[in-house]
Amino acid sequence: MEKDFLTIALPKGKLLIDSIQILSRIGIECSHVNEDSRKLFYDLPDSKVKIIICRATDIPTFVEYGAADLGFVGKDTLLEENKDVAELLDLKFGYCRFVVAMPEASVPPKLSNGEYDLSGLNHQRVATKFPRVAETFFSGLGMQVSPIKLHGNIELAPCVDLAEMIVDIVSTGKTLKENHLVEIAPILEATSRLIANRVSYRLKYERIRNLVERLREDVQADILVRN
Repeated sequence: MEKDFLTIALPKGKLLIDSIQILSRIGIECSHVNEDSRKLFYDLPDSKVKIIICRATDIPTFVEYGAADLGFVGKDTLLEENKDVAELLDLKFGYCRFVVAMPEASVPPKLSNGEYDLSGLNHQRVATKFPRVAETFFSGLGMQVSPIKLHGNIELAPCVDLAEMIVDIVSTGKTLKENHLVEIAPILEATSRLIANRVSYRLKYERIRNLVERLREDVQADILVRN
């Protein structure tokens, strides 16, 4: 029956491979699911699972409105989209960091504790894909900024005087260095999360909790192996 199936939304892009691998390890065989195909919907009757592939930024919306019972999504997207979903588990892959960065030539002075003095950035412009995250961070410091939302090439903004600084996610920091930008403040760390539609979580509680526990065991086992 349809109510026995779980629909899981997986993200296009670099998180898809890790998402497929972890599901396969817990017995949901989906190794044939891939982004190279134009197919966006997969029916896995043996596992009573349906997989949908969509843009990472859309997954919280699919889950909030019940088009998917569950979704794999980065914490960065979850914070920015701010949808009404239940966050069930940290999947521990897709690690990245939110940072504030500025051109090398205009970094603020440092305080006695070694941190950069951000006070001079009050009311300045910040280019970012994540305006909500940026505003929340500076608001927590008692500051206001003017976010300029861009969808790519964030590092270009300070170079052409579009903004004084950027808020972006980084993994290695290599792109910042290549564009002569300096990280002046960490904001938070982000990994992939399992989220659920709140109604589905109640109506399909046993199935979802079983899946969560299998995923949790896999995540913990992977941590032990890596350590």
